[in-house]
Amino acid sequence: MEKKNITIKVKVWRQADAASKGKFEIYTVNDVNPDMSFLEMLDELNEDLIKKDEIPIEFDNDCREGICGMCGFVVNGTAHGPKSGTTTCDIRMRLFKDGSTILIEPWRAKAFPVIKDLVVDRSSFDRIQSKGGFISVRTNGVPDAAAILVPKENADKAMDMAACIGCGACVASCPNASAALFTGAKISQYALLPQGQPEAKRRAARMVEQMDLEGFGACSNHGECEAVCPKEISISAIARMRREYIKAVP
Repeated sequence: MEKKNITIKVKVWRQADAASKGKFEIYTVNDVNPDMSFLEMLDELNEDLIKKDEIPIEFDNDCREGICGMCGFVVNGTAHGPKSGTTTCDIRMRLFKDGSTILIEPWRAKAFPVIKDLVVDRSSFDRIQSKGGFISVRTNGVPDAAAILVPKENADKAMDMAACIGCGACVASCPNASAALFTGAKISQYALLPQGQPEAKRRAARMVEQMDLEGFGACSNHGECEAVCPKEISISAIARMRREYIKAVP
């Protein structure tokens, strides 16, 4: 059976630059294919705006395959949109009813200042991660990959933590704008492996301190971060981050 195209209204946040005052604008997007991705729908809207000599909506995107973490904004009050375990670029328009109005706004956090429209500055995440430093290796001989034994349970958990794509949905969904899930995941992916142990204390202390310096709020265990994470990273990462920080700071 052929799928019927739908009409969608979007109420989207428009802000010319970081210094300007933003506001919501309402647009109508006609003839939307239900199999379109959410970003393809915005592409269609932007094409219409350009034809009318209006300024298109700015939004972050890159791979559009749910891998890179570039996309991300709040859709109808939920980071990334209505489907769990999914990035914005993987949301399909079939999830929305014909004639419905969709509210779209950027991540809201002091540490994620708006650059323009739906684009925010997430370089605070880069600065936190850079504080993790390096992993020590012996360069006078290359050990066999299987020479360092890692329990499978730890290896699996480390891989789960390393799946974090740094999109910022955890921050946007947290009532305190906490980056604890992101920071906890980045600390955990090394804390679970023997290769990460030489710098473990320094890594945990520096990354947590940088997280606080960036202006992120404190974690109060609401759990919204885990609920909206597109890679479904467990809040156990936050508990591990706290344990690692306690061991690192007297």
